[in-house]
Amino acid sequence: MNWELKKELGRKAVHMTSIFIIILYAQISRYSTKLALFTLTILLVLLLEYQYFRIDAKKRPRIIKFIEKLRREKEKGHIGGEVFFMMGAIISLAIFDFRVATAAILMTTFGDMTAALIGKRFGKCKVFGSHKTWEGTLAGLVANVAIGWLFIRTTSDNAIWYLYGLLPYGTPVWPVILVMAVTATFIEVITNRLDDNLLIPIFSGFNGQLMLIILSVQVIPV
Repeated sequence: MNWELKKELGRKAVHMTSIFIIILYAQISRYSTKLALFTLTILLVLLLEYQYFRIDAKKRPRIIKFIEKLRREKEKGHIGGEVFFMMGAIISLAIFDFRVATAAILMTTFGDMTAALIGKRFGKCKVFGSHKTWEGTLAGLVANVAIGWLFIRTTSDNAIWYLYGLLPYGTPVWPVILVMAVTATFIEVITNRLDDNLLIPIFSGFNGQLMLIILSVQVIPV
């Protein structure tokens, strides 16, 4: 495994915290949605404070210097993608149906991760002259559809399966799944100057929420 692929794995591993974010929000919001969002905001503030020490090379502890080796060149000296990811997650959880927010956040993590790893390992055909590849893009789309299939389902007695059980129940809402998956994949491909960690959850979540409304699917909180 070459160093670039190892770096990509290291970068994407950080995004696995999305699972922790969703679980933390789901558990705390059972008592108070405001408290859950406030808790995530505390994490965002801590991330921003971390950025201060990360960006200032003279104040970096050794562990931060090691982590910095995993960053893309465009992130060095600038706010990292994890901050934008946390912002996107908070906005999604605050505004969208929990199923939509969950799928949008996980598409940002696993769809992007799949596209990047497959693209770097097997990618040969560039997408319209960009640095993205068709192999990675299609792999990311499949991952996004799989995430949608798993999490965007109708409810039973106002219950979402992954909050109360281990096996999926409910019917997959395919129009919402496909719209969100295509949106997330499209944003991942075209995004260059802006950070897709912020754009993917917001745009895919917005389009998914809009489809829920158009289809008159019951919208519920956690």
